[in-house]
Amino acid sequence: MSFGGPDNPYQPPYQPPPPNPGPYGPPPPPPYTGPYVPPQPYPYPYPAPNPYPPYVPQRGLLGRLRGAEWPPLRDLLRQARQRMHGCAWLFLLVPCTWFVVPGLMVAYVFARSARVRAHRLFPPRAHRLHHDPQVTRLQKARALSAAAMTLALLVAYGKPEDFSEVEEQYVVRLMVTPPLLLLSAPVVIAVVYRWAPPHARPYMWQRVRAAGKAALWYVGAVTAIFLIGGMFALLEQEGQSTTDVSWLAVVLLVPLYWLLFFLGFATGPAVRSGFNSAEVHAALPALLTGVLVWEFAIISLAAGGPPPGPPLVSVLAFVGGPASVCAVAWWEVHRLRTRHGVRLRG
Repeated sequence: MSFGGPDNPYQPPYQPPPPNPGPYGPPPPPPYTGPYVPPQPYPYPYPAPNPYPPYVPQRGLLGRLRGAEWPPLRDLLRQARQRMHGCAWLFLLVPCTWFVVPGLMVAYVFARSARVRAHRLFPPRAHRLHHDPQVTRLQKARALSAAAMTLALLVAYGKPEDFSEVEEQYVVRLMVTPPLLLLSAPVVIAVVYRWAPPHARPYMWQRVRAAGKAALWYVGAVTAIFLIGGMFALLEQEGQSTTDVSWLAVVLLVPLYWLLFFLGFATGPAVRSGFNSAEVHAALPALLTGVLVWEFAIISLAAGGPPPGPPLVSVLAFVGGPASVCAVAWWEVHRLRTRHGVRLRG
């Protein structure tokens, strides 16, 4: 028996010689058509795609509470039981603190329910349809410069009572902003609706109706709080000796707490978005800002007088703030028109 050579009965099957590689290298292998397709090479050598999603660090419990959604109470308790510090367990074991825990649980349930409803009506990040980083930076720079100029005027020409007056005007502005916005927004929306082309008005009308329903929710919540406060005043006049009056007061506290939580979570997004006016037209938040700043200037002039300083400085301080806000708002409208095709007139 011989091994090897041309007479070897165990020769491998015949294989043709490889083709001529030519000037461009060997030809690629034919595609594999079997049941399993092997991974194909990336067409570019670098960088190769990452087959795994990027690592996102897990935030703590408080970080998730600051996020978009709050977990239900059952899930929150389960997560807190796994991650609660030992000092917290010692706090819960003290008998004098047992009455605090049920109150916190009930408050969390009310707060979560009100927060979900408030953010469903007024999404926190819906105040701009087109985010422009340059406009945002300019707005922050204008706000900082206005605060610096106000402080410089108070230091140079102000009196001790002017500082307390500035704080009072700030609190009054916070309280006046929602009702003033509710009165100004329909006027500005009506003007923009009149300027809009005819083919865009049906869509705008649908969004106006949706924004109007959200605004009615806000107005209804404020009205209900005043009504509940009036009912409490009537109960105090009736006296607290009867049991029915006490139970009625307890029953009124339940919607009152929910409404207060609702207004607390809805006021910020509602004011920033102009009660969802950005969904009606992308330029409405900028236009509403320009209108509101002049209204605030007139209210401040009527309530506290002109800014401190010589007449020329006082006039420039009174006109310069609203004028700079209007300039930034008009530049924002210009960028919306040139970059995103948003037009005020048809």
